[in-house]
Amino acid sequence: MSARPPHTLSVAPMMDWTDRHCRMFHRSLSRRTLLYTEMVTTGALLHGDVARHLDFHAGEHPVALQLGGSDPAALAASARLGEQWGYDEINLNVGCPSDRVQNGSFGACLMATPDVVAEGVAAMRGVVGLPVTVKHRIGIDDLDSYEHLHHFLSTVSAAGCTTFIVHARKAILKGLSPKQNREIPPLRYDVVEHVKQDFPQLTVVLNGGVKSLEAAQQHLNFADGVMIGREAYQNPYLLARADSVLFEDGSTPPTRREVLERYFPYVEEMLAQDVYLSRLTRHTLGLFAGQPGARHWKRTISERAHLPGAGMEVLRDALAGVPDSVLDRRAEPAEAVELATS
Repeated sequence: MSARPPHTLSVAPMMDWTDRHCRMFHRSLSRRTLLYTEMVTTGALLHGDVARHLDFHAGEHPVALQLGGSDPAALAASARLGEQWGYDEINLNVGCPSDRVQNGSFGACLMATPDVVAEGVAAMRGVVGLPVTVKHRIGIDDLDSYEHLHHFLSTVSAAGCTTFIVHARKAILKGLSPKQNREIPPLRYDVVEHVKQDFPQLTVVLNGGVKSLEAAQQHLNFADGVMIGREAYQNPYLLARADSVLFEDGSTPPTRREVLERYFPYVEEMLAQDVYLSRLTRHTLGLFAGQPGARHWKRTISERAHLPGAGMEVLRDALAGVPDSVLDRRAEPAEAVELATS
């Protein structure tokens, strides 16, 4: 059993990507990596279909629920629902820069109001026994000094938050799209290191621009954990070595064939519940990135998985074009780094 904590490696919450099917696929690659839901707004939970937003498979653990909101009472009620549904952590989004989120007065704009974030954290901690964590930027717009970030962390940690996931870029709320906000503001890993030095009692998780387990290992020299985003989605097989390399649990990395053998029973279970195959397979398109057979795998799934009645035969036909040498080869350190940086 691994002694490393769950936050050692996590996959970032990503809208339209890290749904429950994606998380089950990622769980087929790594049993230790902490997984996050897409951001769920308090309004969606308190005025919408709760089960649609919160249902997940028991096989996803450890899994955290990310909430979007700013009203303490709504956050508390939503956190209570998350605990009732069985999540392992409640996370507050203080990093999303989209206009829609800003208009709702939550996400990255909350960096400007540390007291509001602290009130939300205190309200959630008052009603749940789960860890309440915060994911945030290093600053926004002109509020990008280290002094402001220090004040934010001091204020929110005083409310009882002990784990902060720090996206090592500031957000520019006017003039940049969410995509541009992931690429244009420079990465400042030195700021995250400074945070850990100033707040050694906190769990500090680095997020932003991490593309390989090798890079994650380097960041773990000063951070308590690393969160990987789009690279884990576009090149998911890098997660296959996470348990052995980062969590040091002595496990053998699964081959790509073994990953699919773990995932296929879940696919069959969901198909029996009338879930469309395309919803289950779109997350697997990058499994063979950079490998012989990758094009056949992606083309077969892209052309057929959305068709009415599509079932396991589509996956069998997609697999038929992937060489056994690719399916049965275990990840090597060089492969994991090479593919992640290609």
